[in-house]
Amino acid sequence: MIEIKNLTKSFEGRTVLHDISAVFETGKTNLIIGRSGSGKTVLLKNSIGLIRPDSGEIFYDGRKLIGMGKKELNILRREMGMLFQGSALFDSMTVLENVMFPLDMFSGDSYREREKRAMFCLERVNLLDAEHLYPPEISGGMMKRAAIARAIALNPRYLFCDEPNSGLDPKTALLIDDLIHDITVEYKMTTIINTHDMNSVINIGENILFIKEGVKEWQGDKHQIINSNNEALNDFIFASDLFKKVKKTESRKPEAGNDPDCPTYGLRPVTD
Repeated sequence: MIEIKNLTKSFEGRTVLHDISAVFETGKTNLIIGRSGSGKTVLLKNSIGLIRPDSGEIFYDGRKLIGMGKKELNILRREMGMLFQGSALFDSMTVLENVMFPLDMFSGDSYREREKRAMFCLERVNLLDAEHLYPPEISGGMMKRAAIARAIALNPRYLFCDEPNSGLDPKTALLIDDLIHDITVEYKMTTIINTHDMNSVINIGENILFIKEGVKEWQGDKHQIINSNNEALNDFIFASDLFKKVKKTESRKPEAGNDPDCPTYGLRPVTD
């Protein structure tokens, strides 16, 4: 679990995050949503210690991030996995070498053990056949899967994903969503996903934090979001054709969103 308490951050006199408190749960896909410039990326960077907040606290399973010594911080960062927006694979390395990279940097295991771990991660994301290929030789979806394999190579407790579906077609994006969710549950990770993708919200939004202009406006799950009375949230999500379709379907069913037997409970996204 990652807990944020009363986090505030300013740049050059402009407050970007205003007294934000939130809990990101273990074993669940935790999403941060909001318009461009709302402060999502700044919150993510504060959460992993890339930038320091003006005030507030961040706890990793009870361990206070702010004020950690170098040794303790290095240990924590080895427990983190990162999935970057553009995959960030090294073009000069094969897929296998990319996945082995964090193991080469931080693991004291032998080469054979590191290779075995990397191959296991590639098998987990169904990429064994691509181990000797280079990033320019594979598709965007395969690159994201390779990046996920690299992110879990060190068996992290915490996984951070920045726009994981950026540049992917809807079908591939769904596959990536499902893979991230399955890995989160399987390895009992605390996963935080920064996203604009409303398909992801409906598909894997188990804990969703909505930020508007640096302020926490709403927090809930994918079932609660459809029937939320928060005006700012509705203005944001119902700009999406997907949510308009879901809302229209829900409005025809009195029990929609609350009854597990309802057809729209846990509705997967519509892709036209």
